[in-house]
Amino acid sequence: MIRFLQQDNRIVKAFFVVIIGVSSVGMVLYLIPGFTSGGAVSNDTFAVVYPHWYSRFLSSGEAVSMQRVEQMTRQQMQQQRYPDNPMILNFLEQRVGQQLVQQQIMLVEAAKLGVHATNDDVIAFLHQGSFGEVLFPKGNYIGDDQYANFVASRFNMSTTQLEEEIRREITLNRLRSLITAPVTVSDQDVRESYRKENIKVKFDYAIVNSDDLRKTINPSDADLEAFFKKNAPRYAHAVPEERQITYFSFTPEQIPGGVPQPSQQEIQQYYNAHQSEYQVPEEATSRHILVSVPNGADAKTDAAAKAKAERIQKELQSGGNWTEIAKKDSDDPGSKDKGGELGPAKHGTMVPEFDKAIFSQKIGDVGLVKSQFGYHVVQVESRQEPHAQSLSELLPTIQATLIREKSAQAEDNYAKALASEAMKDGLQKTAAAHHLEVMTTPMIGRQGVIAALPDSAQILAKAFDSKVGDPAQFAPTGEGYAIFQVTKVDAAHAPAFAEYKSHVLDDYRDEQLPQLLNQKLLELAAKAKAAGGDLAKAAKEVGATVKTSDLAGQTGQVPDFGSVGQVAPQLFDMKPGDLSGPIHAERNGVIAKIVDRQEPSAAEIASNFDRTRDQMLDQRREEAFNVFVTNVTNEFQKSKRVQLNTKNQKPQIPGM
Repeated sequence: MIRFLQQDNRIVKAFFVVIIGVSSVGMVLYLIPGFTSGGAVSNDTFAVVYPHWYSRFLSSGEAVSMQRVEQMTRQQMQQQRYPDNPMILNFLEQRVGQQLVQQQIMLVEAAKLGVHATNDDVIAFLHQGSFGEVLFPKGNYIGDDQYANFVASRFNMSTTQLEEEIRREITLNRLRSLITAPVTVSDQDVRESYRKENIKVKFDYAIVNSDDLRKTINPSDADLEAFFKKNAPRYAHAVPEERQITYFSFTPEQIPGGVPQPSQQEIQQYYNAHQSEYQVPEEATSRHILVSVPNGADAKTDAAAKAKAERIQKELQSGGNWTEIAKKDSDDPGSKDKGGELGPAKHGTMVPEFDKAIFSQKIGDVGLVKSQFGYHVVQVESRQEPHAQSLSELLPTIQATLIREKSAQAEDNYAKALASEAMKDGLQKTAAAHHLEVMTTPMIGRQGVIAALPDSAQILAKAFDSKVGDPAQFAPTGEGYAIFQVTKVDAAHAPAFAEYKSHVLDDYRDEQLPQLLNQKLLELAAKAKAAGGDLAKAAKEVGATVKTSDLAGQTGQVPDFGSVGQVAPQLFDMKPGDLSGPIHAERNGVIAKIVDRQEPSAAEIASNFDRTRDQMLDQRREEAFNVFVTNVTNEFQKSKRVQLNTKNQKPQIPGM
């Protein structure tokens, strides 16, 4: 489907400005450490926020429901296009829940300060921007039913829920405005900030390569062995734990009797139970020629575009060739070379005016409709009424699904039976009774691979949670199951020096390198100073390479150096001819000499004054509001006015 006619995603963005606006209160609460109180909270509640210290005793708190948390999480998953992964879902659910708790705390504080939003405020919001374009086209309300359908289809919620989210966000924005109103910035601060941020420097820089220097660190075996002994705790578990696993496995083909085939009755029952999934929505297949009209175009430009579209319409109605005319006259790059063909589209996926046309216009007629993109000459080629797919259409799909289910169940049942038998008779006897082969792995680590199995991740995970002598277990292998026991364990231990010498050398070099690099840079700087600032001469003496940068600002990137503002912000305070101290840039060490320094002119500062002031105000307001949020959060934490439902707190993704 071409981009021009996709439903305007500004509406979706406007919605997420509202509902994901909960993060605008600072994210200070992230995972709310310390808010893990006990007490009775119902399973359908994520948390309760108590407005006053005594509210807990009166059970008069404001609940954050699990339904709302899950709903917002689904919206965020769809908006960010995250993969359907349980770990990501759990992580996002906890993050969204914590953000909603923080939002509720801020709403309690807003009420305390007399800040709120009225129904009129919500209605005014709905009249604005992208919402207004859809809900009030040309100032006319689309009606309650269409409003409800729009909100349900686009946001998967009711109009009442949407309006409540809007009310909350308006309140939070007003709270932010109230708290940050006193924040100011002086004219002098603005000028000085712009001046400092826009200084540019050009510099020579001598590079001492860390990799080359590292190779010069060649300790004796005695030095390495002494280092190894000194750092014994570091190497105490350097050789990770390993286990030996004895197992036998089977594939679906080895299940006695094979996998049963689904009966006609089972197929019919499955079809009946899943009919809601087999509904085919209404679709329209169309083609169009677009005469675009720029946003904000004057009446003359609009009239000219309309006249062109009307000419094209008449030409097509008279039998003109769609392919030729589309190539010549259409402003839609996605369809013009295909004769304007758009293919099938479901109700609600096109912009409203075009969507209405293709689902109401008579098939074959050539119509004219205007949207936000311009004038469309459009023809509906066919329409498909909503209907349910028949069982005959779905038979192969349902059969395959049921076979997979039966196969998985048969594998699981057989694996359980074999594991139970092995608990009584042992692996060897059980495997022999079923004509299966027993295998024993070499010693293997937790992250290792059992070469004979397609997927050994789950068997290894279980094996490393077991011990020698535990009863037989089973785990999927990606192509059936394995029944196994742990037969030997080598605990993590320190290696012998001789077998770990190369690793010790790497560690020794890593430890010595920073000091050696700093010494080399100090030597380079001293030689340059002694040579009257001749950096090139000093670099030659110590074997460093000299390069020259272009004029670079705070965000400028310099080869073998990196971002100047991040790596060496001190360079912007230096004068031409000044030598820097040691600089650690990327993997190298650097001594720099300023060659040129340029400050913005008074005219530049003046022309950027308003923008700089706005940026500084935004930053200071953000900082002020975050301080406010932190203080309020701490107050709620100390007075135990947030109660989380610990049953709904799920493990987080490590590292996120």
